Amino acid sequence: MNFKEHESAAKLRGGYYTDPDIALFLSTWATERSHESVLEPSCGDGVFFEALRLAGARAVGRLLACETDEIEAVKARKRASRLFPAAQVDVINSDFIGWFLHEVNRGPQFDAVVGNPPFIRYQYLEEALQRRFEKLFSLLGVPFTRHTNAWVPFVLASVALLKPGGRLAMVVPAELLHVLHTTGLRRYLLDTCQQVLVLDPVDLWFDGTLQGIVLLLAEKRAQDDQRPTRLGVVGVASRRLLAREPQHFVETADWVSRDEVNGKWMLALLTAKERDLLKRLEQTRGVHRLCQLADVDVGIVTGANKFFLVNDEVVTRFDLQPYAHPMFGRSEHVPGVIYDETVHAANRRAGMPTNFLWFGDAPRNRLPQQARRYIEQGEAEQLHLRYKCRIRNPWYNVPSVYRTPVAMLKRSHDFPRLVWNPLGAFTTDTAYRIRVKPDVPQAALVFAFVTSLTALTAELEGRHYGGGVLELVPSEIERLLVALPSRRRPALLGLDGAFRRKQQPSEILEHQDNEILRKVGLTSLESETLLSAWQRLRNRRHRESGDIEDERQSMVSTKGLPVLAEGA
Repeated sequence: MNFKEHESAAKLRGGYYTDPDIALFLSTWATERSHESVLEPSCGDGVFFEALRLAGARAVGRLLACETDEIEAVKARKRASRLFPAAQVDVINSDFIGWFLHEVNRGPQFDAVVGNPPFIRYQYLEEALQRRFEKLFSLLGVPFTRHTNAWVPFVLASVALLKPGGRLAMVVPAELLHVLHTTGLRRYLLDTCQQVLVLDPVDLWFDGTLQGIVLLLAEKRAQDDQRPTRLGVVGVASRRLLAREPQHFVETADWVSRDEVNGKWMLALLTAKERDLLKRLEQTRGVHRLCQLADVDVGIVTGANKFFLVNDEVVTRFDLQPYAHPMFGRSEHVPGVIYDETVHAANRRAGMPTNFLWFGDAPRNRLPQQARRYIEQGEAEQLHLRYKCRIRNPWYNVPSVYRTPVAMLKRSHDFPRLVWNPLGAFTTDTAYRIRVKPDVPQAALVFAFVTSLTALTAELEGRHYGGGVLELVPSEIERLLVALPSRRRPALLGLDGAFRRKQQPSEILEHQDNEILRKVGLTSLESETLLSAWQRLRNRRHRESGDIEDERQSMVSTKGLPVLAEGA
């Protein structure tokens, strides 16, 4: 977990400024139909004002913007007054959400909204702003979660202020498509807009951050528009493509009806052929949701893993053998799909933390002297004051301690895998405990879990953050599709060896598809379709920042528009 005191000032303020080419593209789309009244809810020093002028919105009648930083607000006010001398310009040095809550009763006010809202975690916000966020969600009828980020209420409020037929164009995090805390926003957009188009860059477009972004282009439903809501997600291979008119992407998008995207929008990244195949497989005999085969629980929550998960040296030094139990919880602990005594012994020799310390609820005065000394060492580090520890009595008594014969690591690089646990090792909250249902063979489930089908649905159901690591929570894992052929003897040792040899992920999946998917009736072409779709989504998740400076220069010349400089 990241803590507020460890973050930079720019990150705490959400201050990542928009490059001119991106601002110009967004402004062109937003003001194409009307630019009589324009809103910029987090204007910084006014980079979008320059873009609005370049986009042809010279005759803006009203321009309203908000900016919390006083120095930036002064710059923006001067820039807006210079660029739009005939407009009613109002740059408010204030919090946009607070302003919205005072204005919401006036109803929609703007023809266009542009901007790059701040990306700030909820827990980093001042308490007063947190309360405003909660009130905004309530007013708009959107479920609130404390996992939200500042950009989410900014988009919600901006859409609410759009007139019917108005347009919104914003830079937002790529997590719009898949994380749970944006579920309410996704539904609100589909409820209020006629069309939502998301441009999904291949590369990272913001220097100095691992945050993937997308360009959100939404058109609010006109009062007499009865057309069904549609969603499109378009991959953008190069920033040079922003030189094209925004309408090009509207005309070439593979639109999906709102009924086809149930909750998350990742399905819109698939082709119609791939979506149809997945829909059919859901009804295929031998294909199951994981929840039909097993239940998923979080691992042991210690509240202080460095204290409770230790190597053999610590166990020996403090005579903790009676309280030490085998455990695993990291990918380096499990090179394959089997965790047995051989793997555990290798981890111990490598000095890994392979021991879970479980003292139970024994009173401290009944513990040996060395165990008491170890607990006192933890208290000297103030571990007993951590939230998960201080609510326990005694604080070193870890609850919900049990093991399961199957587990799954919380995060993965290429695709998730189950781990058969014949040793009976414990797992911490970096892994999940899988309770396989009585009529399901455990080893067979571990073997069948590794296919292109399951890997693809993991990409659709999971989420990812900076660095491209895939993460799933229990409810998402239970939705994964798993093909489990009947009477199939699992070659689990062979699969374990493939991982240990570091065989290419696509080769592992292709082999598994032949062993499993073909047994439930898929053709080789259908298996290849799934594998190709997984590779595309996996590669998207692993996006890396490229050299885009040449593209920026190309953008200006291709547009054929001069760059306005301060004071010009």
